[in-house]
Amino acid sequence: MPTAFASAAPAVAHDVLAPDGSEIRLLPQVPGGSMVHCKLPPGAVSLAVTHRTVDELWYVVAGEGELWRRQQDGRERVEALRPHTAHSIPLGTHFQFRNIGTEPLILVIVTMPPWPGMDEAVRVEDHWPTS
Repeated sequence: MPTAFASAAPAVAHDVLAPDGSEIRLLPQVPGGSMVHCKLPPGAVSLAVTHRTVDELWYVVAGEGELWRRQQDGRERVEALRPHTAHSIPLGTHFQFRNIGTEPLILVIVTMPPWPGMDEAVRVEDHWPTS
């Protein structure tokens, strides 16, 4: 049976806090992936995590931040999170992000396959301290 059409706008209040501490507002989902609106307040730093089974694609809508990623082979880097940039979080990547601006950092995140639940994220050592 075909998937039904879905449309959504981000809720005013977040639906859930992600395992990394960011605010998540649910958006449409299809069998191959799910989409969310993610918000990290000014000055906030997420917890560092890795995923068990999913890949993610991020698109920065607003704000200013930094993304740290370390691949399984040990390669790592920090990149700027700026509006209209896109970033990938391949399965097994350790990652952490922070808001270095004065406005909320807003991302649209697509998870493939769809986000299975809170135990998907596994805590790893932080790159930046979290207070």
